[in-house]
Amino acid sequence: MNFSFYIARRYLFSKKSHNAINVISMVSVCGVVVATIALVCALSVYNGFNDLVSGLFSNFDPELKITPRYGKVFDPSDERIKQVRHLSNVAFAGEVLQDNALVKYRERQVVGVVVKGVDESFHHLTNIDSVLIDGTFTLSEDVVNYATMGIGLASSLGINAGFVSPLEIYAPKREEKVNISNPASSFRVEYAYIAGVYRINEQAYDENYMIVPIDLVRSLFNYEKEISALELKLKDSELLPQTEKEIEEILGDDFVVENRFEQQEASFRMMQIEKWVTFLILCFILAIALFNIIGSLSMLMIEKKNDVCTLRNMGASDTQIRNIFLLEGWMISAFGAFIGIVIGVVLCLAQQYFGIIKLGDASGAFIIDSYPVRLMLGDVLAVLVTVLVIGFLAAWYPVKYLGRRLTA
Repeated sequence: MNFSFYIARRYLFSKKSHNAINVISMVSVCGVVVATIALVCALSVYNGFNDLVSGLFSNFDPELKITPRYGKVFDPSDERIKQVRHLSNVAFAGEVLQDNALVKYRERQVVGVVVKGVDESFHHLTNIDSVLIDGTFTLSEDVVNYATMGIGLASSLGINAGFVSPLEIYAPKREEKVNISNPASSFRVEYAYIAGVYRINEQAYDENYMIVPIDLVRSLFNYEKEISALELKLKDSELLPQTEKEIEEILGDDFVVENRFEQQEASFRMMQIEKWVTFLILCFILAIALFNIIGSLSMLMIEKKNDVCTLRNMGASDTQIRNIFLLEGWMISAFGAFIGIVIGVVLCLAQQYFGIIKLGDASGAFIIDSYPVRLMLGDVLAVLVTVLVIGFLAAWYPVKYLGRRLTA
């Protein structure tokens, strides 16, 4: 192999009798460089957007969420729930009761709004203040209840923070039949004033979600102390996997414990699918770029036919001769991969720390000012292995079929 590598290296950098071989080889290297840069940058941008979405959800979703596996609600006085509340790594535990309702403001109404009732600890469980675009987050003052809703829902209702008229929240009475002669009597109604409007940039939260005091929701849906979820904030987030496992062991099979990624599993899974589909498409483009290696190797093997005869007379085996051209083709792709990865890493780091490419001309027009990027070592290694594997296959094909004629 050392002999084959030595000859292959000499062939790679030596001057060819036909200038077209040098040109095709350079085009091959450039194609690999560009495709490698595209792979590194594309995967890093997807990582950046994944972090951005995760950060947005972290402003609204708790670190851990406990829900019943069967049914909609459960009793918070359960001994297992009390044990979870007193775990050493649990800083805050907030009770949540949510269900769907009809929300009306004057002549406008929206059906199927998720009304989420929370207690005062919700302020500690999430970073709700950081996503408010109007008003403040307030649950109640004296006997007055307040609501905080998404920007899409506020737009549908034609309402904003500080409006003097209250919202009307309707829900059907549980375990009661609808009175046909007087349907309105089959609904409970509660009132709340708009305190704030938030924007998560997630349709489910912005257009169909409203936060109110948990006592209002209990009154609306006729519950006494039941809750639909228990949300937790941890003292040490780095111990989240251990704490989640500990809670699952305490609660058993009757409850579901979810971290932020599991709460939004569909969204994050979709982003991962998009990421690797893009990777696959760019790999096809890389494969097309590496077709040039087949052409350059084929021409080189024909040009070096006399050298092959000389090497055979000197005692070189057919396998060693084939390995010369196989290694040369592989070195072309490896050389391009190395340059492409270096350039791609530099570009990603520059964007990550300096935000060179902006999302818009005006500052504050988007959630962030520049494209989010996060470079991951695993992605870089995946790109390197992919380029080397495809490059090897591109070199192996002409060597296998033309090598027989040269060594015949």
